[in-house]
Amino acid sequence: MPATHSSKTPYRIDECPDLMADGCVGDEHGNLVFLSVWARDTAVQEFLARLTLGRDEQGLEQFHLITEQGGSVPVFVGNVENLEKRITRAYRRTLFGSLVNLWLFDRRAVKPDKANASALALLPRDSNHRLDRLWLLVRDTCPLPLLDHWRDVVLELLLARSMLTRLPFALGPLEGHRLAIDVPALTQALGSLIRSNVLTTDASGHPITSDLPLEAVA
Repeated sequence: MPATHSSKTPYRIDECPDLMADGCVGDEHGNLVFLSVWARDTAVQEFLARLTLGRDEQGLEQFHLITEQGGSVPVFVGNVENLEKRITRAYRRTLFGSLVNLWLFDRRAVKPDKANASALALLPRDSNHRLDRLWLLVRDTCPLPLLDHWRDVVLELLLARSMLTRLPFALGPLEGHRLAIDVPALTQALGSLIRSNVLTTDASGHPITSDLPLEAVA
């Protein structure tokens, strides 16, 4: 997958020339996490219908985004049942008629899978509140009790154990992060930090942090 890239130039979808994408986020395996496209309503509805057909004729199990450099980036749809959609008619009078903005995204980006302690985060690129947003996601997803003044230590631990990772593919204004907590491993690690007084119940204390910079999530 290509590196993360920000641009205001829309991207053409090879299989659907009537659609233009202005944002896309994919995971480590090229699976769709988020897509924002613009088109007329009929083109959007046709695109959605083709996604549900799968392997059938005219179905779309994957599509290709054409980059500014002319490269073709495959994006795999996966299980359509795991995707949610939002449609907004933003521009009603243009040379091309009424334009519709469609968002398709993995539902774990709006509702954590607490049973499996996993979640996805879609954040504005270079957000000043990235750590705050990721910490809220961790607290909402993790079944263990976490104190707010543990934030930096716990985030560093999750990064070091690859339980919190940045998704490798992003075009447009958003970036993606995956949270996949190994609850037994995290429980053991937190217990060790508590016993060594690195993590305490006293918010006024100054817990020792690891050498891993939190900028690793950037």
